[in-house]
Amino acid sequence: MALFGVLITPSLFGFLFAQQPTGLSALDSQVSRFPEEARNTWSDWNVPYEDGKILHSLVLKGRFKNILEIGTSTGHSTIWLAWAASKTGGRVTTIEINRERYENALANFKKAGVASYIDARLADAHQAVPRLKGPYDFIFCDADKEWYLQYFLDLESKISPRGCFTAHNVLWRHDPNIKKFLDYVKGHPGFRTHIENGSGEGISVSCRVEKTE
Repeated sequence: MALFGVLITPSLFGFLFAQQPTGLSALDSQVSRFPEEARNTWSDWNVPYEDGKILHSLVLKGRFKNILEIGTSTGHSTIWLAWAASKTGGRVTTIEINRERYENALANFKKAGVASYIDARLADAHQAVPRLKGPYDFIFCDADKEWYLQYFLDLESKISPRGCFTAHNVLWRHDPNIKKFLDYVKGHPGFRTHIENGSGEGISVSCRVEKTE
């Protein structure tokens, strides 16, 4: 085969093809490097590395696009969610009440290369969540435990068919707020709930059950 008068041999074709930039692989390289390098330095109530991987896998498996996070902290979990959203054609809306953590998160999103997939909001989730319109395919809650059940109640009608509501730290067995939340979602006939152990903190996954005629 010839191109612009140059004979393209199989070996040359392979070389040229290998040199073509692929935005997705470049993003994968940048994003994967960021949480790995910062693996032992995250604080401010960020999720452990193992739990971030679970969130990423859940979003990819469900092909979720409209993602909501309650409790950004400085952005570890958000980066995992946004990385998955970059593959599903989705976007993450995340809410954080503390300005310092919010600003640190914005900087981390840029460093990780996922800022364009995130709508970060500085707000009190108690007030902001009820005003959200939805619908959402995937919700991750990692905020004040005493409000977990209220967040679910505020968002239940805004979870899309097959959508999931997930919550962190649900293996805190002696927290009465966690127990109240888990009792409710496990007993809800419209959702099926299981728990991912992950780092040992536990992530509950409550997915809407498809209605049968």
